[in-house]
Amino acid sequence: MKDIRARLIPLLEKGQCTPRISQLAKKLGEPSTTIHYNVKKMEREGAIQAYKAVFNYKSIGQGHCTYLLINLRQENYGDPEQVARDLAKNKNVESVDICTGEYELIVKLRSKDIDEYYQWVKVAIRKYGFAKTISLTSLKQLKTEFVELE
Repeated sequence: MKDIRARLIPLLEKGQCTPRISQLAKKLGEPSTTIHYNVKKMEREGAIQAYKAVFNYKSIGQGHCTYLLINLRQENYGDPEQVARDLAKNKNVESVDICTGEYELIVKLRSKDIDEYYQWVKVAIRKYGFAKTISLTSLKQLKTEFVELE
């Protein structure tokens, strides 16, 4: 069979998944139609924004996970949302949060390895002019997106 994983993974990362209605119905002991109705209602109301696959990132070549604490330069300090929106467009960025405290942004970054991470940081520092960054490397993830991992 044709191997299309390289094309499939980006779609699954961006929410091209659907809930398993029959499995939910079985676990809750409710009819599939009831589950479907409630899921659709939550989607319309905006309570459910997307469906996403949860990966074993090492197996798809994104096993290096780093959290970056970022201070913005004075010229970007007044509009952290613009920098955050631009960072969010990068394929390696899993999440971006604007926060309070000593740092303005927290970025969760996925890369193949430390070398790819280093290249990303060099480019990002030049492009966005970060005043300061602190990197925290994740050694092992035990839970993500409310899913416990083995």
